[in-house]
Amino acid sequence: MIQRPALHAIGIALASLAFGALARAEGDPARGAQAARTCMACHSFAPSRHLTGPSLAGVLGRKAGTADGFARYSDALKQSGLVWDKRNLDAWLKNPAALVPGNAMTFPGIADARTRADLVAYLEAVSKGRVKVPDRGLPNLKELDAASRVTSIRYCGDTYRLTTADRKTHVFWEFNLRFKTDGSAAGPAAGQPVLIGTGMQGDRAAVVFARPEEISAFIQRRCP
Repeated sequence: MIQRPALHAIGIALASLAFGALARAEGDPARGAQAARTCMACHSFAPSRHLTGPSLAGVLGRKAGTADGFARYSDALKQSGLVWDKRNLDAWLKNPAALVPGNAMTFPGIADARTRADLVAYLEAVSKGRVKVPDRGLPNLKELDAASRVTSIRYCGDTYRLTTADRKTHVFWEFNLRFKTDGSAAGPAAGQPVLIGTGMQGDRAAVVFARPEEISAFIQRRCP
């Protein structure tokens, strides 16, 4: 038979373990902010700043697949019926494919329970406006200088020649130049595409337009 003092000690130990587990379950927003850096490759924490994935601002309490202005959700996520509460966020961070089979999130999940708890705590703090979040999305393309503002594009053979507002000409092999669009508030002004370097050797770049219909109209097929 276990004596009363021993039972009392066991009770204290169990209570202590339960308290420790609860503390771990709550998570630490400061540690979560550090862990969230890995999310920034695909997500912004700034409101309405969508990247490959939707902005995570205000995610706690939001129905899955409903971030305003984000149109690239998978059908699986939109039809899941999930609401992003703490439990569902933890399950999603652990294994997105298991929680919502067929979703488009190319992320294997986080096995460590404490790291997930920290991330959930940070997402809660972000959603409730308790922390200042970094805005590490694309730069505001309307604010780039003359060296980045494209005034003309000529195409001849396999070569593009771009002239920028500083009157310099940039030459690219056609395979190394990409044409993109950014219709967000931070995108270029209509009819004023910008040049963004994408290669460490300076041989690759992208021209970003405000709308797709501007691309072919802007390019002139003309040899020097």
